[in-house]
Amino acid sequence: MSVVDTLRDIKERVESELNTLDGSASLENLRVKVLGKKGELTALLKGMGQLAPEERPKVGAQINEVRQWLTARMDEAQARIQAAEREAALKRETIDVTEPRPLPKVGSEHPITLVMNELIECFTGLGFDVMEGPEVELDHYNFELMNLPKNHPARDAQDTFYMDDNIVLRTHTSPMQARAMLTRKPPIRIICPGRVYRADEVDATHSPVFHQMEGLVVDEHVKMSDLRGTLEVFAKKLYGEDVTTRFRPSFFPFTEPSAEVDLTCVNCHGKGCRICKGTGWIEVLGSGMVNPKVLEMCGIDSSKYSGFAFGIGLERIAMQRYGIRDMRLLYEGDARLFGQLR
Repeated sequence: MSVVDTLRDIKERVESELNTLDGSASLENLRVKVLGKKGELTALLKGMGQLAPEERPKVGAQINEVRQWLTARMDEAQARIQAAEREAALKRETIDVTEPRPLPKVGSEHPITLVMNELIECFTGLGFDVMEGPEVELDHYNFELMNLPKNHPARDAQDTFYMDDNIVLRTHTSPMQARAMLTRKPPIRIICPGRVYRADEVDATHSPVFHQMEGLVVDEHVKMSDLRGTLEVFAKKLYGEDVTTRFRPSFFPFTEPSAEVDLTCVNCHGKGCRICKGTGWIEVLGSGMVNPKVLEMCGIDSSKYSGFAFGIGLERIAMQRYGIRDMRLLYEGDARLFGQLR
């Protein structure tokens, strides 16, 4: 077959294949097969050495003319194929903005955070400042300035995690009382929310990590009746106007006199039920008048100033508020539970 016949055959075959290509990859394979270094036209050019010298210019011109024609036709095919592929991609990836979509799941604040924020709003409305402090505390602030010297038997009820003999994970937020009295002058009105630690076994009502909110007032002529009135406002704000408080004598080394505070059972409104064990009351917090010895250790004249303090367990409030029977549920992060509490 002559070179002219071969070139005509190549043109016809390429023309036919260009009409049936199914993508860019097929076009590239055709380009390499015909125009590549080992392609059919390249083979013809390499075979020109076998031709007579007078035929070579004419045959070379014919081969170059076919090369230009093939290149132009393949470029046209490439533009057409790329346009079709781009259109297909746009159709495949287009987002229908009018199509209804499921709404994203909205989280909620943790029950303890909800309760904490509500209490902060209540007490700041009464003129209290919010004060926070370290969770890794010195024994001096956590125990000694709270009238719990070393080897005091009351320390047994607050067994905690020691870093060394003088550094502990705080067992209550009460150290902030000492820090406030040492750095501020009366009048002092503060609340101290935060995380505390005790070496308790985990069960339905105990955890080695939990949350408290401490309250402290120090001023002239502060009386037990001021404590009672403050906690009455807190109780009604938290549970409603029909809730009342009941004080029962107790013992805390840093307050004297001391009292446990009960509130009317919010479930039965004082009639007696399973939650309050038939008493009509639920224990909520501990409180009392600041021990004069604590005032003196913190550099405050106990003959001139007096004060009251209280400590609220936030887990207990959250469990009562939301009907949670097992404290462990508060720490498991179950969205089915927290999604109901807003």
